[in-house]
Amino acid sequence: MIVRALDVLCVGHASYDHVFSVDHHPSPDEKQFAGGMIGCGGGPAANAAVTVARLGHRAGFMGYLGEDLHGALHFEELLNEKVDTTGIVRGHQPTPVSVILVKPDGARSVTTFKGSSSSDGAEGLPPEMAPRVILMDGHEPDLSMAMIDGTAVTVLDAGSFHPGTEALMSRVDYLVCSEKFAASLAGKGNMEIALRMLCEIAPTVVITLGERGLLWWHEGMKGRLSAFTIRARDTTGAGDAFHGAFAAGLVRSLSWPDLLMFASAAGAACCEVLGARPGLPDESSIARIIQKESLVFSLD
Repeated sequence: MIVRALDVLCVGHASYDHVFSVDHHPSPDEKQFAGGMIGCGGGPAANAAVTVARLGHRAGFMGYLGEDLHGALHFEELLNEKVDTTGIVRGHQPTPVSVILVKPDGARSVTTFKGSSSSDGAEGLPPEMAPRVILMDGHEPDLSMAMIDGTAVTVLDAGSFHPGTEALMSRVDYLVCSEKFAASLAGKGNMEIALRMLCEIAPTVVITLGERGLLWWHEGMKGRLSAFTIRARDTTGAGDAFHGAFAAGLVRSLSWPDLLMFASAAGAACCEVLGARPGLPDESSIARIIQKESLVFSLD
């Protein structure tokens, strides 16, 4: 019998985010002043790990952070959030940095410098971690592929279509992707077609559609889930929170409708706060979202 040291191991991208509140996205050659600014750790897999930890589960992150100021700040954040940092590779390449401009309606633009940072030199999954669920974002494809050992449930956060997500999408148990990812395969506006294509690739598929809810395919059935009604302040990190809560829900063995509801509430809660990392939910914020509104869960 395997004793699971971690509930969820998140493998992939970590960055440091500089988030600016702006009245509008700037035009070419325009200079503007921000109404607010925060600095915090970010990145899909790292944010998902923090979400899992805030929900009371044993979470780990495996990826790269540079031996620089941004890397030190982010590493300290992960320790404070009680995320296992055993799998983090530190190196001389800069920590990836993102600049995020957020408008009053929550819409944002993101510019990221990733450089050549990578933890692909790491040696696979340490036996002592033995996670129950492995969540990957595709940004460390070789390392992620080495994590798939058949004993852990695997989830892919497919935010966009790139070589990493392409390589992993047929290897995981749960393919949870964005509308952008799905549109890369089937064309914009053809999400039903995309769902049919993707269910031939992965046994379970979820396509998140933002304020329009989501589509799903699971155990030979397909359907929809509506979205929670919120006043969005910043949509950055909503997908990360969704994926982290989805992985935590798998650990809890939630029913399929409850799992999707739980993850959707996590994403909605994140949108109500400026900055992805500050907005990542805990149990009480998810419960607050769920209690105020009933979503429509339907079979097609």
